[in-house]
Amino acid sequence: MGFSVQEAHQLQWKLAKKVIRKNVLPKEIQQIAGVDAAYVDGLSVGAVAVLDFKSLQLRESETAVCKTQFPYIPTLLSFRETPPVICAIKKLKLSPDVFLVDGHGIMHPYRLGLASHLGLKIARPTIGIAKTPLFGKPQTITKQGWAPITDKNDIIGATVVTKKGSNPVYVSTGHMVSLETAIAIVKYCCVKSRIPEPILQAHIIATEEKSKIKRLSKEDRLGDHLGHASTQAS
Repeated sequence: MGFSVQEAHQLQWKLAKKVIRKNVLPKEIQQIAGVDAAYVDGLSVGAVAVLDFKSLQLRESETAVCKTQFPYIPTLLSFRETPPVICAIKKLKLSPDVFLVDGHGIMHPYRLGLASHLGLKIARPTIGIAKTPLFGKPQTITKQGWAPITDKNDIIGATVVTKKGSNPVYVSTGHMVSLETAIAIVKYCCVKSRIPEPILQAHIIATEEKSKIKRLSKEDRLGDHLGHASTQAS
């Protein structure tokens, strides 16, 4: 049976109904995680970084590499990125209270971006943070530094200025977190950049793992070439 984009979108609508848009968080957050994914040579790299919430210092990190099983299809990126990210999360010894995801949550045409899909899969609180908007009608940013993004009468996310003079980010509920709490957490975690520190750390880790794979691939290709040249010389 072939893959159907239409059936995938129908599944997204079905799963989106299970997303919880209110807080299901501990009274005090102890650990917060960031997740990211990278791709190289037909492989998917999932990365997760766990930080102490108060100090935002790195406490644990893990990566996982697997064969890329799903093609790049806009609005269906969560099907491509959740497998390697979940594999990395399963390696953790620590148990983060909330996950910040480099992607959208319910601010998505089918209400199921990567942050929401991941949150449902791992049954943990998640927040979507994206660098570019995907869907919805933005409102004017207020003095508080953020503005809601709507679809008809539904508030699905927010444009948030996390650093004065920088471009905004686009925040949305992933799962088990209200939009207001998501905005507060994202702002708190933005120290060096407009991007929250947990996601920055996860991105660094994913990029380093991707570079390692590239170096290994290059060495393999070079080894094959040298081996071929040696055979010809003999």
